[in-house]
Amino acid sequence: MKVIFIGGVRFSACALQELIAMQVNIVGVCTAAQSSVNSDHVNLSSIAEESRIPVKLTTNINDVETLAWISRFNPDIIFCFGWSQIIKQPLLSLPPMGIVGYHPAALPSNRGRHPLIWALVLGLTETASTFFFMDEGADSGDILDQRTVAIQQSDDAESLYKRITEVAISQIRDYVPRLTARKNDRHPQDHQQANAWRKRGVTDGIIDWRMAAVSIHNLVRGLTRPYVGAHFVHQDNIFKVWRTEVVDSVPLNIEPGKILAADSDGPLVKTGIGAIRLCEISPKIDLCAGEYL
Repeated sequence: MKVIFIGGVRFSACALQELIAMQVNIVGVCTAAQSSVNSDHVNLSSIAEESRIPVKLTTNINDVETLAWISRFNPDIIFCFGWSQIIKQPLLSLPPMGIVGYHPAALPSNRGRHPLIWALVLGLTETASTFFFMDEGADSGDILDQRTVAIQQSDDAESLYKRITEVAISQIRDYVPRLTARKNDRHPQDHQQANAWRKRGVTDGIIDWRMAAVSIHNLVRGLTRPYVGAHFVHQDNIFKVWRTEVVDSVPLNIEPGKILAADSDGPLVKTGIGAIRLCEISPKIDLCAGEYL
């Protein structure tokens, strides 16, 4: 089974390394030298070249030049794990076994953009790791392998990213031998049950102190490293918040945004419901009790 691998994020690197370790016949790798949309971007060139796998750097996986390069290898199947563009025809129909994609959500639920971030920001208690056969829609193709992943209250983007990656690698070990034996079970998605998460922008990361403390906490843990971080503006300067704690026992008659305490543990800020301690901020900021953000 000849495989072309497409990817350009940290998860892509982990998956590619696992496939190489499994001695899968990867005949070519498509990746990007840099990315303006993926904060966890990884150029896969060094991993591929170390195993003497041909590499194609591209900014458009659907362009004529990239399609011609992939076609030279006559791949049986394509793995596309961690690529921000929709795969279009004629690339979709090029490999006879199809293109396997990856989405860290419980398809058909939660298709679309930023699935790990949205899961944390919305306070979900579970998500999933899903491999599927790509079609012309977004995350709408037949499911190849799906496993539920619990989200702990202590999770943030980094810890959830790591655990989902571990689950996904275990899935790869299980289903790749089935694909090699041409036992590629497919389970159509129930499109009636589908929803799609939208693309997030800079304004989605702004902390509004009128929000409940738990909502601010979820925003921060969803956007923390390896992502861009939630932020607030104070005296025309932008401050990133990487870690917070919720404090429930605070007076009700204090306005949101007021600093209740400022010590070595980080400033404690009154919110719409409860209060939030800002445990890690960059750059550092000197605040005093009684000030307002």
